[in-house]
Amino acid sequence: MAEQDRLDEDAPLLAIAVAADLAGMHPQTLRQYDRIGLVVPARTQGGSRRYSLRHVEQLREVARLSAEGLSLPGIARILDLEDEVRGLRRRVAELEKQVRTEIGNRPGARVFAAGATGAVVTLRHGSRVRRATEVVLWSPPRPDANDQR
Repeated sequence: MAEQDRLDEDAPLLAIAVAADLAGMHPQTLRQYDRIGLVVPARTQGGSRRYSLRHVEQLREVARLSAEGLSLPGIARILDLEDEVRGLRRRVAELEKQVRTEIGNRPGARVFAAGATGAVVTLRHGSRVRRATEVVLWSPPRPDANDQR
């Protein structure tokens, strides 16, 4: 299936009755979760709740974790962390795409290398930045023989 043909799992399409049925819950439970901020659906201009497929998955996860004995505040924290992880994964994917594009725009070049001065330079594959190999010996200044301390 082409990417543009896939259903957006964040699109708020489902009425409360449909979402409750898909999650195996009573609509009143969904209203309660909305009131306490556990699973908060989008709203239409008329104020009706609209749930996405991701919301339905979250509702199923809430039911599973609740059955395992977790408290609602604990479940809320887990859902928040899962959202954060999802956002971070999305950001990593964007950055990986940018790096692939950069590598594609510079065939045979390294994207990042530090030059002798510390500046970022572009190098051809297999070449290296010339490094200083001199050894510098530092010693503290010696007091003059004439210096009276």
